[in-house]
Amino acid sequence: MFKIIFILLFSLIIISLFSSLFFLVKDKGNKKRVVNALKVRIGLSVVLFIILIYMYSNGYIQPHGIGQ
Repeated sequence: MFKIIFILLFSLIIISLFSSLFFLVKDKGNKKRVVNALKVRIGLSVVLFIILIYMYSNGYIQPHGIGQ
């Protein structure tokens, strides 16, 4: 369940990032859509970070080192 939410939020973050790049290139003088797309990306990133903290604190995910 949480993995699906994680993948969905991560893909929405990537889509928002590329949409802000598209608006940056297309709208030469008006940067309002770029700022709005970046606000959405930051909000989604914060939500994803909170979900990851929740998953770690409840034991759904475990940290591991490289090569262990």
